[in-house]
Amino acid sequence: MNRQSCIFSFALVVFSTIGSYPAGAQIPESTYQEMRWRMIGPTRGGRTRAACGVPSEPNVFYMGAVNGGVWRSDDYGRTWNPMFDGQPTESIGAIAVAPSDPNIIYVGSGEGLARPDLSLGDGVYKSTDAGKTWTHLGLRNSQGIPALAVDPRNPNRVFAAALGHPYGASEERGIYLSTDGGENWQKVLSKDANVGGSDVEMDPASPDVVYASLWEVRLGPWEDGNQYSGTGGGLFKSTDGGKTWRALTNGLPKGIIQVDVAIAASRPSRLYASVATNEPSVGIYRSDDAGENWTRITSDPRPALRIGGGDLPVPRVDPKNPDIVYSSSIVTMRSTDGGKTWTSLRGAPGGDDYQNLWINPNFPNILLLTSDQGALVSVNSGQTWSSWYNQPTGQLYHAATTNSFPYLVCSGQQDSGSVCVSSRGKDGEITFREWHPVGIIEYGYAAPDPLNPDIVYGAGRREVSKFSVSTGQFQNVTPVPAADPKVRADRTQPIVFSPVDPHVLYTTTNFLYKTSDGGQTWQTISPDLAREHGAIPASLGDKAAKDPGAAEIRGVIYALAPSFKNVTTVWAGTDDGLLWVTRDGGANWKNITPPEITPWSKVTQLSASHFDDETAYASVSRFRIDDLRPYIYRTHDGGKTWRLVTNGLPEGAPVDAVREDPVRKGLLFAGTETSVWVSFDDGDHWQSLELNLPHTSMRDLWIHEDDLIVATHGRSFWILDDISPLRQLTESLRGSEAHLFRPATAYRVRRNTNTDTPLPPDEPTAENPPDGAIIDYSLAEASSTPVTLEILDAHLRNGLIDKATHRRHTAVLTTARALAAEATDPGVAKTLALEAARLAPDLVPAAALAGRLLADAGETRKARKILCVECQNPPDAMCHHRGRNPRVMGRLTTALVIRNQLQPIGKDFGNIGKEPEDLQEIIDSRFGVGDPHAEPVIGNFPGCHDPKLVEILRSNVQRFTLRQQRIDGL
Repeated sequence: MNRQSCIFSFALVVFSTIGSYPAGAQIPESTYQEMRWRMIGPTRGGRTRAACGVPSEPNVFYMGAVNGGVWRSDDYGRTWNPMFDGQPTESIGAIAVAPSDPNIIYVGSGEGLARPDLSLGDGVYKSTDAGKTWTHLGLRNSQGIPALAVDPRNPNRVFAAALGHPYGASEERGIYLSTDGGENWQKVLSKDANVGGSDVEMDPASPDVVYASLWEVRLGPWEDGNQYSGTGGGLFKSTDGGKTWRALTNGLPKGIIQVDVAIAASRPSRLYASVATNEPSVGIYRSDDAGENWTRITSDPRPALRIGGGDLPVPRVDPKNPDIVYSSSIVTMRSTDGGKTWTSLRGAPGGDDYQNLWINPNFPNILLLTSDQGALVSVNSGQTWSSWYNQPTGQLYHAATTNSFPYLVCSGQQDSGSVCVSSRGKDGEITFREWHPVGIIEYGYAAPDPLNPDIVYGAGRREVSKFSVSTGQFQNVTPVPAADPKVRADRTQPIVFSPVDPHVLYTTTNFLYKTSDGGQTWQTISPDLAREHGAIPASLGDKAAKDPGAAEIRGVIYALAPSFKNVTTVWAGTDDGLLWVTRDGGANWKNITPPEITPWSKVTQLSASHFDDETAYASVSRFRIDDLRPYIYRTHDGGKTWRLVTNGLPEGAPVDAVREDPVRKGLLFAGTETSVWVSFDDGDHWQSLELNLPHTSMRDLWIHEDDLIVATHGRSFWILDDISPLRQLTESLRGSEAHLFRPATAYRVRRNTNTDTPLPPDEPTAENPPDGAIIDYSLAEASSTPVTLEILDAHLRNGLIDKATHRRHTAVLTTARALAAEATDPGVAKTLALEAARLAPDLVPAAALAGRLLADAGETRKARKILCVECQNPPDAMCHHRGRNPRVMGRLTTALVIRNQLQPIGKDFGNIGKEPEDLQEIIDSRFGVGDPHAEPVIGNFPGCHDPKLVEILRSNVQRFTLRQQRIDGL
């Protein structure tokens, strides 16, 4: 399928063909391959763990967002460019540039942390051309690789710390070594299927000396208090290149859980470590004899504070001064006396949560700092920093839109707060002016008021926010008492308006609440819908044995879908694996859970059908019980029976969202942990709709009129503009020689309203939607001649020109106006025809029409001059009579309807007095082409090479609407 855009257009024709596909099979992706997702921001960074630079090129840095891929900056962090988007995962835990060859880069995928919203990877990748291309190397089942270390002498010798499955036991975990550039891996340090590798560091002066740490950790499926760490790990050292290892314990505390270690390059016997124990406590320790003995070097708690989500602080040492040490923590701290005293280097009130630090070994004043908000560069030892407002790696939870033009796309953003982004910028692109926080908790849903786009609601934890976009005023309108022990709430709680009654707003905890007055008063309209009794899943093993409350933990309402047909019908799903429906506004609830859904199978999304009240779709994720298979369920009988519909979805990609298209019945969209998918047959078959999207977590989907929106958890918002072709791809098109998709409604707007100095090109921006209408057509095979397209309005005014001159095609359109005006105002028609003949004397239809109209007006001499001189010896009938020559008119039709390489003329010709029902009326009644005895002239116009032209023209006419619109926004 090909896609082009136009302005001021109402009716169009294409000369093309579409291929067929077998009945019941998937529609070939090639049919819609030209569609493109468009990133709209926000350009505000998300959680970023991996950090590395190139010592010999101090301007070059690499950073890895935990679910946003690998990015490169070659201008000290002023701009960042993605380097990893073609790979099947965007989850990054570690990056290492080979010190001996900066073209060789290793990437460990999977963030390798223990957090409620973590993402998984699929092993190690390598580039030998500085990130231009990548090769997968192995350790595919490790799921998280938080650290890599490359031998400074030999770029083929590399260590990887594989943490393993966060939600279950797995064998592929521990410390691995490759000596052949990642072709093969050997496990050199491990304990068992419950203990993984969390850090590995190599002595830059003696690379056979390696330090590594192991971490015993398991996560439960519930939201809070779900981390279970054991003491099976510790800190280890090898002096023979990883062949043998011994534990380092002298001076370190008992009950070690996790360790991050750093080596002073200028004095390799000096080590620093952040050490967590099962007390629980975290301390900063130092060794001055290469790890043989350790001392807790400071009692200051600040450098040992866990990073916001519970992550262990990361120490780093100045490569030229062993007494200067940094700790990436809630606030980045620095000590200049060997860790005894500390000062804050970078932070904000409440903390920004800093994840990692890289220091250039040649220029220690150059720092790369990664955080929950992105990556920062300093070239003056931390006095000033680059911005994290230039990285579209935001981790968004859900998506909802305002009823406005342009519309706003809203969500909570992990670690940063919330955001509404305009779908279109006023100044030719989407800039920082087009997005703004809206008061929603960082994990929350957004619910813009359908009756007032100025008001945006949000929900998460026990909070319900109400925000005015125009004034910036915020109000907490929660229905939940602050300390009610009966109430449980996750970080993300649904909040949604009724599609039937836009005054009705719902939100949830473990109960369902309803308001009809903007949150001033609420009703509780459900009992506790979570499972009555908690359950410990088998994936957790015995890790929760010492937690007496684990078996009592219960879930919350995590998914909600009010009916599109009946205000009293509401569907609900819980994160502990139950599905419910009420048919009487909440007075009574029916458990409709499929029997195969086990405890802690999270219902991530529910979609009520737009077409009947008995159909619904549910996406279910068992990610948190170590099951990565996809689950989407469908019911057509109100939940009495459910069918699993996942044919075509890959293993290893849990489903986060499912949405039904509101226009075409049976058209479904799904978002998984790596991709977006589409089904044209009600879920029976799925196929990729990834197109140009990066393979990040697709947390939610939303459909606004003709646009499909995805909220990613690592790459901000993306929009697939105009999905109308997907709505029209049906089996009725099978065997069609030509097909033109009906375009969606287009908006006529001023492209750029900026009256002042334009923004510099290196300012972070996002692309506006295509100007005007998007026109789609499909080809069964490559055309041997140019594919041509013509766009006209209902009056045959406004056309598009091809690669010929603007002057000639203005003449063509002026001739069309003259033809349409002939019946109602011959004088105007004559003037227009003369103007067309003047503009293009060799345009035979213009001259013929002008000559006939002049003859009608009695101006015989002028008529003869135009017909006989400027038409270069036309037939006698044209020089002496008014007779209509259908061959000439056929050529005019061709000129009007077929064009190539479209560009806008940009002139509105006004009303020309005749509004035909469609182009066929013009073709048949005005041009004589409908005469079966008339042979159309296939002449010298671009694309006019096929004798079947007239038939194809008649069968491929589509109309669309153009709206004049004033842009409103933030």
